[in-house]
Amino acid sequence: MKDLFGKAILDYQTNNKPENLITETNISEEDEMSVAYLFRTFEEMPSIEQKALELAKGKTLDVGCGAGSHSLYLQNKKLLDITAIDISSNAIKACELRGIQKVKVQDILTLENEKFDTILLLMNGTGIFGTLKNTPKFLQKLKSLLNPGGQILIDSSDIIYMFDEDEDGAFEVPANSYYGELEFTIQYKGETEDSFPWLYLDYNTLQNAAIANGFQCELILEGEHYDYLAKLSF
Repeated sequence: MKDLFGKAILDYQTNNKPENLITETNISEEDEMSVAYLFRTFEEMPSIEQKALELAKGKTLDVGCGAGSHSLYLQNKKLLDITAIDISSNAIKACELRGIQKVKVQDILTLENEKFDTILLLMNGTGIFGTLKNTPKFLQKLKSLLNPGGQILIDSSDIIYMFDEDEDGAFEVPANSYYGELEFTIQYKGETEDSFPWLYLDYNTLQNAAIANGFQCELILEGEHYDYLAKLSF
């Protein structure tokens, strides 16, 4: 893994001539993303992220923390006991440099012997599941890390709008797979990362998967662009 996403984050944090990230999926054209966006303040965050941070309580885990902006707010403004994890060692270095106290390079599936009151998965938190088939494995793992009365706050988008409609108004989605399963590619400073699976879940599909895995699922907030925040608890 070249960890280009993490490189961009660390370059921005250390003023090492950061450039825009270029992302592309199997159903969309190249798109440029400013790394600065990952360093946004609470005021700059979309309402869905703000709401999730407002609801966070107790001992909290930030999964796929990236540049750590959510963790930083919870640590410094809400004074929560927050642990930030990411599989990117570069991103974790940047988080340390930003002053996040509890950070580690960690895959959520191998995290053991800890329990949390709140688990955050933000910026399309369902993405790390990769595929619909993998979703139960991740939900069971997350459940094992929750204290009684705990909550998972997770966001995603229904990307059905990215598909064409036929004359009857039906969307032309793949017949043999779930339409939210994408292949993502990242380019940074002339390098290209191997493509990786990334999952967008519409709310009903997330709710069905959550219930099948012993959770209650609540729709907390809908954003302006088919995106939403959900709360899972049991």
